[in-house]
Amino acid sequence: MKKMLLMLLMGLMLVTATACGEKQVVLNVYNWGDYIDETILDDFEAEYGIKVNYEMFASNEDMYVKIKQGGTKYDVAFPSDYMIEKMIKEDMLESFDAASLENYPYIGEKFKGLSYDPDNQYSVPYLWGTVGMVYNKDMVDEADMKSWDVLFNEKYKGQILMYDSQRDALAVAFKTLGYSLNSTDPKELEAAKQLLINQKDLVLAYVTDNVKGIMLSEEAAIGVDYSGDAFMILLEGGLDKFGYVVPEEGSNMWFDAMVIPKGAEHVEEAKLFIDYMSRPDVALKNVEYVQYSTPNVEAVKNLSDELKSIPYAYPSDEELDNCEVFVDPGTFVEEYNKAWVEIKAN
Repeated sequence: MKKMLLMLLMGLMLVTATACGEKQVVLNVYNWGDYIDETILDDFEAEYGIKVNYEMFASNEDMYVKIKQGGTKYDVAFPSDYMIEKMIKEDMLESFDAASLENYPYIGEKFKGLSYDPDNQYSVPYLWGTVGMVYNKDMVDEADMKSWDVLFNEKYKGQILMYDSQRDALAVAFKTLGYSLNSTDPKELEAAKQLLINQKDLVLAYVTDNVKGIMLSEEAAIGVDYSGDAFMILLEGGLDKFGYVVPEEGSNMWFDAMVIPKGAEHVEEAKLFIDYMSRPDVALKNVEYVQYSTPNVEAVKNLSDELKSIPYAYPSDEELDNCEVFVDPGTFVEEYNKAWVEIKAN
């Protein structure tokens, strides 16, 4: 009888173990393309026994639509500042106590309590940076590179790359004209639209991920670009050959953060993943791959001299004086959309 009971118990344990194996937690993570060292996902799986299903999006708007429509339940997503604000307003994010995460103290204080999540209830900063101009020192007069005005200078006709993004292109125009990049004034938007339409003859192309290839092949002299992508150009092409600047009028200072979409099936595991990504050694490994700026102060201390030497990788507060963070324009986004259609059509 004892032997039979022991065999039954072992059988039950085997069935339970098999069932547990079949029900392994799968964490659905949704991030920008080429925006993480994917070996970190393998490390996380090995350390915690949690499978990561990793998907990528091309824009905040694409990410927003897919999460809004439902169907696929993501546990962790990586939206930008203004989109986080929009998703909070629409009750699309789970609230959680970021301060309770073990590695949250490593996030610099200046990256907490920002306008898009003032009480740190919905997000943990992931990476940050600026939008500026990357340029070929052999093809420009560096004195011209202090201002956005250079993008409207006939001297560089056919050598200018504009970023193919509604908010970023309009931000350049707004700042050139001395306006806020978050303007919702119809007259200011009209002026910005006309400025970009008039610029079209000077522009080689509106581009996104191909800025790097075009700049390194010296087909263009100047390109509007995100700081991290620009840093890759500087590192590959050499600091003696290429430069990056945030113009004196100011620009967009942006933040991408980790959030938990409303209705996520694995909230606790999502918090574990967010905390893991905030661990200094993990944050350092990640930033050495993606080459954007990290808000993790402990990881910054251990950056290579090469990464620390890049202009504007970790700018001073004074250098960012005129920079702004995008905010959700609310219903005025429809006016942005109309302006953008007209700009691209001309």
